[in-house]
Amino acid sequence: MGLVVQKYGGSSVADAEGIKRVAKRIVEAKKNGHQVVVVVSAMGDTTDELIDLAEQVSPMPAGREFDMLLTAGERISMALLAMAIKNLGHEAQSFTGSQAGVITDSVHNKARIIDVTPGRIRTALDEGNIAIVAGFQGVSQDKKDITTLGRGGSDTTAVALAAALDAEVCEIYTDVDGVFTADPRVVTKAKKIDWISFEDMLELAASGSKVLLHRCVEYARRYNIPIHVRSSFSGLQGTWVSSEPIEQGDKPVEQAIISGVAHDTSEAKVTVVGVPDKPGEAAVIFRTIADAEINIDMIVQNVSAASTGLTDISFTLPKAEGRKAIDALEKNKAGIGFDSLRYDDQIGKISLVGAGMKTNPGVTADFFTALSDAGVNIELISTSEIRISVVTRADDVPEAVRAVHSAFGLDSDSDEAVVYGGTGR
Repeated sequence: MGLVVQKYGGSSVADAEGIKRVAKRIVEAKKNGHQVVVVVSAMGDTTDELIDLAEQVSPMPAGREFDMLLTAGERISMALLAMAIKNLGHEAQSFTGSQAGVITDSVHNKARIIDVTPGRIRTALDEGNIAIVAGFQGVSQDKKDITTLGRGGSDTTAVALAAALDAEVCEIYTDVDGVFTADPRVVTKAKKIDWISFEDMLELAASGSKVLLHRCVEYARRYNIPIHVRSSFSGLQGTWVSSEPIEQGDKPVEQAIISGVAHDTSEAKVTVVGVPDKPGEAAVIFRTIADAEINIDMIVQNVSAASTGLTDISFTLPKAEGRKAIDALEKNKAGIGFDSLRYDDQIGKISLVGAGMKTNPGVTADFFTALSDAGVNIELISTSEIRISVVTRADDVPEAVRAVHSAFGLDSDSDEAVVYGGTGR
């Protein structure tokens, strides 16, 4: 048996009983002959509670100290889990991200992994121990400060360790039975996907699917690490994410035409009104946004009015970055030359994802027909070879998702999807 990396989310270790249940599953993997490395998130809502506490103390906490605070949640989880495993008669050692060799850049609150040097983890495994690693954190390469990896950081930690240790698989344990064709909290008849390619999973993740986040999947694709997404609350097979289809029975699982419908209500829309329609204007706008370290998603430029020679440019971005984007654009108003700015945080994005759509005519027409029949108005449109995304009113998102899901025959005829922990993550 080979080496397995397991990651458990906050809902899986939300309380003492959850930690003991997870410990039993880890020990079972060890008994089956695997070397086991476990990456663990903070318990339940611990991270959110620490963020709230920090904001009560300081409205703008320093990045270094904020990271030092937030990493406490994972350290609590790893120590308690190691204790629970020892009570079951097996040796376990817990490690912080820095002790595990997770090296990052120096950007606090959203650091990126540069390298992983898991010497201490390898030593623990060679001694027959189970290694427990605090997810979501690392240490900066230059200043040796503690850093956090941002949203989905524990998943990324797990995949990075799996790559560094040459693991057979990275198992991501959550509170749903795998990746579904839509969010089970919105579409109760969503189907569990048995296998999905890295490419389709990347599009779903980028479009708002929260079971796996984009950085984690991109890292897995780069190093070709198979991911098995499954529930820590059941013993069911989950969803395999890999470059090649897995085999079930005598034949491999076939790629579906449509993999799923994702949605995202965490974005806002900025419209730059009255931009001179001449070369270089868009470059100045988006250089301003880039200099403010803001990631953008969809972009649409209207046709300029012949009488004025002016156009409007709209783009979407995370709501949390909205105020910063507006401030940055206002500061550079003279350099850009626009008339005004509009900000709208009551939008939602719906995306249809599937590698089969590039060879199946009519998918686009069926998608827009479903939205039309549901009475959903479209504000922005963006496409790739395997994805169609639209922006609508936030209030229309649930109905739009259900309408598109049904229109493409994705509804399950069997039991409703279960969210064991209540979060879908």
